[in-house]
Amino acid sequence: MQYADGMDEHLIKECIKKDIRAQKQLYEKYAPLMMSVCLRYVRDRDIAQNLLQDGFIKLFDKINTYSGSGSFVGWMRKIFVNTALEYLRHNDVFKYSIDVDMAFSLESGGESPIDKISADELMKCIAELPPGFRTVFNMFAIEGYSHAEIAEQLGIQEGTSRSQYARARTLLQQKVLKLM
Repeated sequence: MQYADGMDEHLIKECIKKDIRAQKQLYEKYAPLMMSVCLRYVRDRDIAQNLLQDGFIKLFDKINTYSGSGSFVGWMRKIFVNTALEYLRHNDVFKYSIDVDMAFSLESGGESPIDKISADELMKCIAELPPGFRTVFNMFAIEGYSHAEIAEQLGIQEGTSRSQYARARTLLQQKVLKLM
């Protein structure tokens, strides 16, 4: 039987049994993808590498909770996003964030310049955002969290999430315009 994303059920069962060879296979298969998730939340490659290791430790501890329904990669991605968010919360990334009610009005109109660049260029621009902006942007635009969910996950106000996202978009647009 194959899981929803093609992951071999046998490999997962062996990981549940703490089989080191199966864990190594799973790590080798998904480490590059999960490293890209970690790098979306932190700029520093060494910190991202630590998050990757922490995420796999959590994954192997929790793999027995994967039900087999739905995407294994999606289930795994949540573990890595949560690992990155724990790191960011611990390092108080949002200490200097302001609520949307206190933020200045941001306007945007017409076609976004972000639509005109490559995905690699966009990811590079996202990586250059300040940590608070980058975190909310990733969670909202890439991971699909709502502002309410982001606020709950990060321990911030929903308005702060909206403000951080709006400001991240504006800053990204400015960065993209410089590339053009």
